[in-house]
Amino acid sequence: ALRSMLRTFVEREVEPQALEHNRNETFNTELFHRLGSQMGILGLTVDEQYGGSGFQDASAVAIVHEELSASDPAFCLSYLAHSVLFTHNLSINGSHEQKLKYLPDVCSGDKISGMCMSEPDAGTDVLGMSTTARHDEGNDTFVLNGRKMWITNGTTDGVSTGDLFLVYARTGPNRADLTQFVVEKGMPGFSLGQKIEDKCGMRASMTAELVFEDVVLPRANVVGAVNQATLCMMRNLEIERIALAAMSLGIAKRCIEDMNSYAQARKAFGKQLFEFGQIQKNVTESYAQYMAGRSYVYNVARNIELNSAGNGLDADGVKLFCGDMAKTVADRAIQTMGGYGYVGEYVVERLWRDSKLLEIGGGTNESHHKNMMRDLRRIVNKID
Repeated sequence: ALRSMLRTFVEREVEPQALEHNRNETFNTELFHRLGSQMGILGLTVDEQYGGSGFQDASAVAIVHEELSASDPAFCLSYLAHSVLFTHNLSINGSHEQKLKYLPDVCSGDKISGMCMSEPDAGTDVLGMSTTARHDEGNDTFVLNGRKMWITNGTTDGVSTGDLFLVYARTGPNRADLTQFVVEKGMPGFSLGQKIEDKCGMRASMTAELVFEDVVLPRANVVGAVNQATLCMMRNLEIERIALAAMSLGIAKRCIEDMNSYAQARKAFGKQLFEFGQIQKNVTESYAQYMAGRSYVYNVARNIELNSAGNGLDADGVKLFCGDMAKTVADRAIQTMGGYGYVGEYVVERLWRDSKLLEIGGGTNESHHKNMMRDLRRIVNKID
């Protein structure tokens, strides 16, 4: 029911606007609000008492990201930053009071949110971040200083910050002494550094640098325990990577559909294109690889608990496999469609550009290799 409902919404509402917002590098705020007010999926995994839909199933997360990305991966990326990186994170790690205060507005879409982890000099090496939150014991507040980079939903209008963010900052002397805080638009010292322009792909999702200069945060804005946010981060990265893998599935699925249709409509040398062995190879291998990725993603999603940790091997694995698979399938689609595939009017060109981010964002391929090898070394005998 969820997939069918989403597919109808995507075909009617998301598809018609995707090309325009990609070309203009603008974010469709009105349509995003409707994901909450009309579709009820902005708080997909949030308990109903806080305004969410109450899905306690990672498969639902995968379904939404696959279906949205089959039409507009950039729009889906903004959805991911809002619904997974902020909303789901807070629903798992926040206090009852924090959930009551913040979640209803993000579930409805009245406020747009994101998460701040990467910095100008710290991406994959996330524990190397330099942003600090110094504890002011006299006032029992934290003073936040630093810069965060590549922040999805960091701005939605190009001139001001987004509404709400979970910000990771260093609060102790040890490498893993990180704490996460809720930072709200309009707090003194919190500002938009720059909107990132001219990205390769995901152009309809706004990306920004955010600046924190002596931002005073009350104790009530601390999410979880001080110096204990590393576990929160790793737990949320697992569901994020499943969602990103599902985005790759959506890209691959759409590319297969479009090149299959093209191969049946186009004629060359007196034959339909699908009669040529080279084209058959492109379409059929893409389909088989998509189905393999889909089986992997949904098998992992079915067996993961949303509030658990320690699922890194396969959370990394699905993203590693599907990211490369989607980019390869998109490339084949362009090759199959020739000149038509190379222009923006035909969707596969945009999907090809969008797919590259899924080998970088949420963990680079290289970090997945490192993480997976670390986990595989612990398997002494046989893989279950």
